[in-house]
Amino acid sequence: MSGVSLEGIVKAYGAVQVVHGVDLEVQEKEFVVLVGPSGCGKSTTLRMIAGLEEISGGELTIDGRVMNRVAPKDRDVAMVFQNYALYPHLNVAENIAFGLRIRKEPKDKIESQIKEVAGILGLTEYLERRPADLSGGQRQRVAMGRAIVRNPKVFLFDEPLSNLDAKLRTQMRAEIKRLHKRLGVTSIYVTHDQVEAMTLADRIVVMNDGRIEQIGSPMDLFLNPANTFVAAFLGAPPMNLVEATMTSDTVAEFNGQSISLPKLDALKNSTGRAVTLGIRPEFVEVADPSVKSQVKIDVDLIETLGSEALVHATLGEKPFVIRTETIGKLEVLDNVSGFTIDPKLVRVFDAETGVALPGQVHEQ
Repeated sequence: MSGVSLEGIVKAYGAVQVVHGVDLEVQEKEFVVLVGPSGCGKSTTLRMIAGLEEISGGELTIDGRVMNRVAPKDRDVAMVFQNYALYPHLNVAENIAFGLRIRKEPKDKIESQIKEVAGILGLTEYLERRPADLSGGQRQRVAMGRAIVRNPKVFLFDEPLSNLDAKLRTQMRAEIKRLHKRLGVTSIYVTHDQVEAMTLADRIVVMNDGRIEQIGSPMDLFLNPANTFVAAFLGAPPMNLVEATMTSDTVAEFNGQSISLPKLDALKNSTGRAVTLGIRPEFVEVADPSVKSQVKIDVDLIETLGSEALVHATLGEKPFVIRTETIGKLEVLDNVSGFTIDPKLVRVFDAETGVALPGQVHEQ
């Protein structure tokens, strides 16, 4: 087990650079998730760690050893792919053991390893079946078993759950989390699904356009996004972003309405300054129509999801979403006219750069 270090990692295809100087330290036994939209460079970065893509610049080390010119088979990493990559003519046991047989491991050791891994992943009764006779979730377990049996220094996961249905994804997320807790192997996981990132990661790395936007724990990124990109990407639904103008050090105005803001040194003498307000759907309180000090919204749709509801509205001709409980609030939800929010929970970003203003730290 070991850590992984990326220093100034660059990937270029000819004159086109797609990963721009990525710096990242993954500690031993840590589970780190790279997340971002399609084309942000997360899978390319993972493939450079695996040795499947050549590194154009910078330095990659695993367990303190520079890996830039080391062949994939000699890096002691195991990769789980999106498409499972199982051999259709081999049964489950043979698929799991394939790498061990290539390395000419003793037969008794191979059989012992197959038995142990099959027990961990709940595959014992399927060892004689071929991939065509398995469900998607079972095939993904076999792919994970093939990686585990190698006892690698680092696990690499490239969107392994994207081919599964919603229920199976939820089940497999829990299995992967339990597996990491049991094995304690350094793991780097790539996904475009921010829910996967939030539920699996010790730390999340948010990438955009080949660069790292922010690194931190799931709750730190949720509560304290460094910029509007991270704010709008993490969360389901994501943070609402409202363009506003400061009318005093602690009040902002938009569409003829005003809202109180936290007292920040960065907002002193800022009257007339353009800002972007970040409002999490979960932090908003649906206001009773009789409440005067509320921000008015135009409600388009209310999605009742059992114990909670999503209020879809418009604010200044832009979408605005509120997540609220339904218990004891059904009468209020029948006639939603606006919302209130604690000023301390409003995130303030610079309108020009999109960077969060200093002095805002929400505790977990």
